[in-house]
Amino acid sequence: MVRQHVNPLSSFYQQPLVLPPPSELFEHPGRPLHLDVGCARGRFLLAMAQGQPERNFLGVEIRGSLVEAAEADRRRLALPNLRFLFCNANISLQDWLQELPVGVLHCISVQFPDPWFKKKHHKRRVLQPSLLLAFAAALGGGERPGGQLFLQSDVLALIEPMVALCEASGCFDRPRGDRRPWREGNPLPVATERERHVLEQGLPIYRVLYERNGQPLCDLATLEAAADATDNSSLPTPASAAVVRAGA
Repeated sequence: MVRQHVNPLSSFYQQPLVLPPPSELFEHPGRPLHLDVGCARGRFLLAMAQGQPERNFLGVEIRGSLVEAAEADRRRLALPNLRFLFCNANISLQDWLQELPVGVLHCISVQFPDPWFKKKHHKRRVLQPSLLLAFAAALGGGERPGGQLFLQSDVLALIEPMVALCEASGCFDRPRGDRRPWREGNPLPVATERERHVLEQGLPIYRVLYERNGQPLCDLATLEAAADATDNSSLPTPASAAVVRAGA
């Protein structure tokens, strides 16, 4: 299975888009929402939406042709609880998350994102510090913790920095009983195409499930420094890294 890349830092993908709110996307916008970032062709969400009609699902993807194909399938299946949108998550998704009604977003998944192996390309990776903080803000915190963030990849060199970033933020905990460093199985009832392909090859998949805790958001500059430290080290940034809380 060949990965198809586009450069998210190119000028075309740096143009911000105004994404429609849930009230314009779903028949019942107040239902629990699952956001899949980098949804590719969308077959994972097509199956999820059919199996869980009581929930809403949104897939965002930077490759426009895949979004068009996924939306065509959604319309053919007449699924009112599913939508696909074209966007660069690090440019257009953060404002959309900020405007979400409180308590709507229950789960975010980032599954098998482009690894961008070369160090000079790491800024093209999807889980950047500012996006992670937007995830944390939208998933809860304070008196309303509990939203989930699910990460999985077959590339250890990609998921280790993602985990280090989440741990350094202080905004997420792993569920009690989850194995470390990686979960045994997928907590979601549907596997992605990439996941099935990797398993068929007998290769490992690295999975982590996080739950939003009650900690306040950390300072972006400090989290960026932690990300840079991880990127410049052969070892992950310790979870106990000192992080300055926003407003502290």
